[in-house]
Amino acid sequence: MNLFFEESGDFRAGSVLSQAGEAYQVEMPSGKRTKVKAKDVLLQYEKPDPAELLEAAKAIAAEVDLEFLWEVAGQEEFGFAELGAEYFGHAPLAPEAAGLILALHGAPIYFYKKGRGRYKAAPEASLRAAQAGIEKKKQLALVQGAYVEELKAGRLPAAMQPMVLQLLFRPDKNSVEFKALEAACDELHTTPPRLMLATGGVASPKDLHMARFLFENFPRGTGFPSVPVPAAPAGLPLADVAAFSIDDVTTTEIDDAFSVRTLEDGTLRVGIHIAAPALGIRPDDVLDKLARARMSTVYMPGDKITMLPDEIVAAFTLAEGKTCPALSLYATLDPNGWSVLSTETRAELVPVKSNLRHNDLDELVNEETLASGAGEYPHKSELALLWQWARQLEAGRMKKREEFGLKPEQNNRVDFNFYVENDVVSVLRRKRGAPVDKIVAELMIFANSTWGKLMHDTGVPGIYRSQGAGSGAGWAAKMQVRMVTHAAPHQGLGVDQYAWSTSPLRRYTDLVNQWQILACAEKGVAAPLVAPFKPRDAALFAIVSAFDAAYAAYNDHQQNMERYWCLRWLGQENARQVDAVVLKDEVLRLVDIPLIVRLPGMPQVARGAQVRLDILRWDEVDLTIETRLLEIPAAEAISPDADLEFEEDEEVVADSGEAAAAEAVEAEGAVAVITPEP
Repeated sequence: MNLFFEESGDFRAGSVLSQAGEAYQVEMPSGKRTKVKAKDVLLQYEKPDPAELLEAAKAIAAEVDLEFLWEVAGQEEFGFAELGAEYFGHAPLAPEAAGLILALHGAPIYFYKKGRGRYKAAPEASLRAAQAGIEKKKQLALVQGAYVEELKAGRLPAAMQPMVLQLLFRPDKNSVEFKALEAACDELHTTPPRLMLATGGVASPKDLHMARFLFENFPRGTGFPSVPVPAAPAGLPLADVAAFSIDDVTTTEIDDAFSVRTLEDGTLRVGIHIAAPALGIRPDDVLDKLARARMSTVYMPGDKITMLPDEIVAAFTLAEGKTCPALSLYATLDPNGWSVLSTETRAELVPVKSNLRHNDLDELVNEETLASGAGEYPHKSELALLWQWARQLEAGRMKKREEFGLKPEQNNRVDFNFYVENDVVSVLRRKRGAPVDKIVAELMIFANSTWGKLMHDTGVPGIYRSQGAGSGAGWAAKMQVRMVTHAAPHQGLGVDQYAWSTSPLRRYTDLVNQWQILACAEKGVAAPLVAPFKPRDAALFAIVSAFDAAYAAYNDHQQNMERYWCLRWLGQENARQVDAVVLKDEVLRLVDIPLIVRLPGMPQVARGAQVRLDILRWDEVDLTIETRLLEIPAAEAISPDADLEFEEDEEVVADSGEAAAAEAVEAEGAVAVITPEP
């Protein structure tokens, strides 16, 4: 005797070897033996043998007319034998019965299973809906197949062209377009970004990186709506100064300028003049909402996305030849010891005489020419005086750093400026700590610290950068950086408080602080009553949180684009063998460009040593590079611009000595080895 039975959802046939109660010992055509319960048996038969039965059943099942079978079945529950007699016109033979079972079981849209060997025909509405769904899937499969073939041929299907970014960065994984893209990538052994580049969906790796950033951070685009340009309040006093700024040649958001006057008693009055958009923009107005939505200007080599519309920047930037609204900090100094006798803060109109540029000053202004008085350049006497004060300010900060238990800042680091024109990149090395850099850095730190103290003493909250002991132990614990709404020491800079206030055209935190500082300057002890943000203001905490998130995203993008342009530079210069400086263990930085590379398995070499690398390959999509060590100089000489304080955790060094230099290097294209906080 043979059995046709169901086992774990499959149908099998075998010969009975023995029976014990409600169980059979069955031998399968393969020779395997199994135990079959009586409740799982659908047919008992003598002929044909099990293997022939299965072959015949499959052939019969393939020939069954399911539509006719469904019509014959009626609406009542039935057993397969009953339906078989009506369908075949006679009691079904074993192969016919088995074939019918396979047909019923394999057509779930036509027949619902109700028990072992029992079924019920699907209602007509359900059947037609299921058939429509199957037909739709067939059509989508055809469409998907056509898309796959086009992609494999190097063409982007027309239907996919409007959704390239969606497919790459936030795909609907159930869509036919994504399934086609995924299938084509699997067949071509590539990735969606690379396939989009190959088919023209994305023009270049640069466009890919930009598109990802804009998709995630500027989904509505980078443009601004048309907005009225606010005017500064009437009646601002006119400052009796001739101010000048110092910036990179590409800078358009000129936030800061300086002035120097010798008073009748021989003291000096140094003015630090900061662009004052807070005099025209008010909390919660249209412009404030635009600025708060962005939180900061986004910088990258060759491009930027401004926090404020161009017309607003133009109205408040400290442009040469204009009289501009500004928030001024005046420091009265004793030139004998460069001590600060007094400070004064006020809003006023400041005549800007000059916008000096680094590329014009770098060759003319250095420590030697400042000491000897050699050379001729604009504002020569003022720069000489500011240079002396800047050195005193730096010395004071270094002493304070030592009190905090930190080492003095290094001045041997190198900054790199990127300039991009027509997709050709120039990377220029610029020694950090040049006099013009130090002047700007020290005066900005002085202003941020002084205004931070003013807010604290007046009882007005602000947004501060604090750097001090945190959780953990050692250097990293001391160097944790956070944003707070109360005055707290900034150990890395060597100041008791540090409130970002000197870049209100390009950083929202500075705009907020400028509102608070203006309230302090105008109302004095009454400032807490009129300042836009009150102590423990929830809105201020929300701004800090939102700024941190946006600034981190923008910084990541800037670093990615700097790395991209470094890789482009390698191809552009056909650089195959390059010099690099050892930063730490297997981490190196190329000498000519600020490209960080890792060399796993590198032999132990002194930090700061200069080695020779062979460039094997690089990838502008993944932003990766492969190199091998070519040569280690026998002497292992320390490079003069080696970064001997390199830390892999950028947060550790972000606000330390790096921040001072960064205040001086506020050019849109500037980058440090470890991206500092400007």
